[in-house]
Amino acid sequence: MKGATMGNCIVVVQFDLPKRTQEQAVAGGTGSAPIYRGLAGKGLIRKDYLNGETGTGGVYLWESRAAAEAWFTEARIAELTQRFGVRPRLTWYDTHVTVDNVRGETRVNGVPISIAAE
Repeated sequence: MKGATMGNCIVVVQFDLPKRTQEQAVAGGTGSAPIYRGLAGKGLIRKDYLNGETGTGGVYLWESRAAAEAWFTEARIAELTQRFGVRPRLTWYDTHVTVDNVRGETRVNGVPISIAAE
């Protein structure tokens, strides 16, 4: 997996906007989902849309920090600012250990522990 030895990168994007109704949140998320589905080949593993009392945004899980940085350029942030009317706050995290209950495994830098120990 590309960037597996460096660990994944999580970027939390937050917009200080009022909480949307569930219908508004679903419409917004499903409307932009094809953009993010198209990033599968560019290192985006998943995106979860956020809708809460403190704002809206998304949590992005990337294969690597380099992949995240390639997407979240100043031009992209300017585009998001124009679309939402407020500049997003981005918080960057390196994640080296993942507990994946869907796969039933714990991974270190993308490698399941049982394999990493061999």
